[in-house]
Amino acid sequence: MSELAETPAARNRVPGGPGTGVWFIGARGSVATTAVAGCAAVAAGLRPPTGMVTETEPFAAAGLPALSSLVFGGHDTVDWPLPKRAEALAEQGVLPHGLPQAVLGELGAADGEIRTGGPLAGDTRTDEELIAAFAADIEDFTRRTGVARTVVVNVASTEPVPADGATRLPASSLYAAAALRAGCSYVNFTPSAGIRHPALAEQARSAAVPYAGRDGKTGQTLLRAVLAPMFRQRALEVRAWSGTNLLGGGDGAALADSAAAAAKNAGKNRVLEDSLGVLPEGEVHIDDVPALGEWKTAWDHVAFEGFLGTRMVLQTTWQGCDSSLAAPLVLDLARLAARAHEAGITGSLAELGFYFKDPDGGSAALAEQYDALLGLAGRLGESR
Repeated sequence: MSELAETPAARNRVPGGPGTGVWFIGARGSVATTAVAGCAAVAAGLRPPTGMVTETEPFAAAGLPALSSLVFGGHDTVDWPLPKRAEALAEQGVLPHGLPQAVLGELGAADGEIRTGGPLAGDTRTDEELIAAFAADIEDFTRRTGVARTVVVNVASTEPVPADGATRLPASSLYAAAALRAGCSYVNFTPSAGIRHPALAEQARSAAVPYAGRDGKTGQTLLRAVLAPMFRQRALEVRAWSGTNLLGGGDGAALADSAAAAAKNAGKNRVLEDSLGVLPEGEVHIDDVPALGEWKTAWDHVAFEGFLGTRMVLQTTWQGCDSSLAAPLVLDLARLAARAHEAGITGSLAELGFYFKDPDGGSAALAEQYDALLGLAGRLGESR
């Protein structure tokens, strides 16, 4: 039996003081499952916190909630139990072999706090009824678990951009409205409308909670956020920037929908336009390759000009596991949003742009975004 399998799952939870609730939208998806299992593993000392920015030295004094204090729940429309989902991810190499069994207790506890989301096919409830039901689920979770506060984090599949004249809110915005009604901070890790839907503008402005988004920056766009400022700072003219993504899993299936892919690409393009001052020629193509499972490959081809018009090319290849890249960022964001809420910070958290393709203001350059994030960590530390 492996060392992981022999470790009691009970080691994952460290008692002492009120916890912090993390309510996932898409709670049985790959990202949420990886986050729950990974949090348990790191809290128990089974694995290092690789990829977690909030576990680095600059954040030590920020007063962030301990990983061992996080309590998970959420909404989903599927009924695949988290322990089974984790086993499947381990078979694909996303989670370490033996980890699902080592943290079985934590996976089971989180699974017991997942409620049916929606709207499901044939659901006749109005938007108001759905929002009220979702908010009631979140409030019940917060009350029963005794956590000090709950952060709602959207990690569901990308939905299409709402059609002009649509009379119903998209699911992501129903959940965002429910988070506001339940008095929870909110993070949108997807390209979906969420809290940015025009119908929620007034609620977002008046809400006494912090919120951040949107669309987590985990691979291709992370690299673009580093490279694009380099070209501009070195006065090199980018003539064209094209890209291709090959991915499987739930994201691949969701992004096979051209409308959903368009929502995803809007964030990728924003990074280039904000960094370069102009959107160069070129497109990003997203191809669903089910055989890749949780893994993805992203290629970029950059055509640029140097001194005296000399034409040159930069090509990059990024291969990674999206769930493993996203999960530590999701845990970072949940901790930062919860601490900001505790500190009395309200409204848009532009300082969290470091994590997003399409953030709420601020620079698109990763180095400048990191400086802003460190500034937020300093503010949180000073408010203790």
